[in-house]
Amino acid sequence: MSLAAWTVNLLALAAIAWIVWYFWLSRTKGVTAQEADGVQHVAITVKGGYDPDTIVVKRGHPVRLTFTRRESSMCSETVVLDKIGQSRTLPENEAVEVEFTPTEAGEIPFQCQMGMLRGVIVVTA
Repeated sequence: MSLAAWTVNLLALAAIAWIVWYFWLSRTKGVTAQEADGVQHVAITVKGGYDPDTIVVKRGHPVRLTFTRRESSMCSETVVLDKIGQSRTLPENEAVEVEFTPTEAGEIPFQCQMGMLRGVIVVTA
């Protein structure tokens, strides 16, 4: 193998590693849900991803997530929360609420229907 072939292969592996990290492994510090009238609330903007994509909530307290989609990408048309058995269609520029009460500590992942956009709800004790 020539030096050029080695270089191309190494660059391709680096690009694959970056894509895996960016789409599936990277996670921001996140935000803690604000509680008002006994409900934990977080507004999430959907535009090329979820912002914020990591949300911290308390177990046993109702949660209200308000998703607002600010793009026309087909990938972001639906948000799916498999672990709690909910999904919602996200019309462009409309607020859509998802409400639930977490019963156990752990993580509740959420994603688009294609699995490209991902986020997580971290439930603390």
